[in-house]
Amino acid sequence: MRASLTAITEELQRLKAAGVRSVPVTDEALRRLRAQVAGRRAEAGEAAAPAPAAAAAPVEAPRRMPREETPVTAVPPAAAKLPPPPEVSLPEGAKAARWAALRELVLNDPVCRAHVKPGKQVVFGVGNIDARLMFVGEAPGAEEEVQGEPFVGPAGQLLTKMIQGMGLQRSDVYIGNIMNWRPEIPGSGPGGQVGNRPPTEEEMRYCLPYLRAQIEVVAPALLVALGKTAVEGLLGFNRFKTLGEARGRWHEFAGRPLMVTYHPSYILREPTNKKKRLIWEDLLQVMEKAGLPISEKQRGYFLGK
Repeated sequence: MRASLTAITEELQRLKAAGVRSVPVTDEALRRLRAQVAGRRAEAGEAAAPAPAAAAAPVEAPRRMPREETPVTAVPPAAAKLPPPPEVSLPEGAKAARWAALRELVLNDPVCRAHVKPGKQVVFGVGNIDARLMFVGEAPGAEEEVQGEPFVGPAGQLLTKMIQGMGLQRSDVYIGNIMNWRPEIPGSGPGGQVGNRPPTEEEMRYCLPYLRAQIEVVAPALLVALGKTAVEGLLGFNRFKTLGEARGRWHEFAGRPLMVTYHPSYILREPTNKKKRLIWEDLLQVMEKAGLPISEKQRGYFLGK
């Protein structure tokens, strides 16, 4: 049951990060979920205590909200208190030497390392340190914390295809994350963590100086924020109710133009041309601002049904 509930929670969190505010829930699905919870409580002996007399009358079942009203909620994260964000000071010298020094600083940060489970890794940015274009993601997932590199799972493979669609290679750009560790889910069993959760504001604030330092060293001309969590980390919490309010428009971060678009996982959940086109229209704006050539074929990507 734990794995099933975790999977449901993960999907709800992904939908919320993509700007979805409601999900359809059938009466049958709610009935089965309540039955599982009741069975779990019975196994644990929670139902052994007699009900108070005042509660003897039948209790009305919770009202199922209409499809358009069912809220998307997130699992409360761990409440571990973090120290103040680090102050990053890099040596003078060549860009490659400064980037290498920053990488060592992040990989050996005691707070980052304390949040990484045995056999996993702190995640640092990768790519061309002379790139004009930098993509900023959210937080590492299961594949990323194993390899120590952002965007290496299914969403990363899709991001690579998106970059190629722009006429570039993954090695032409730089890719970083708001977070340097995978946010923990309380109660994860010995088999490892199942699912992901969005980082807290405190967690993102701690890691943000390291992202700023990467931007300073790489000095990209343009930034692209992928997903609501990345937008919150870069532009501020609660500034936008949904990602749709921010996407497709130019913003600014660290003195550089910032384009906001959906996370690649937005397409993975429902790979329709309509959703692909939304992201592609944002990337076309990035290409235009970067001075990249755009063919008529590229302009027409994903316009069909």
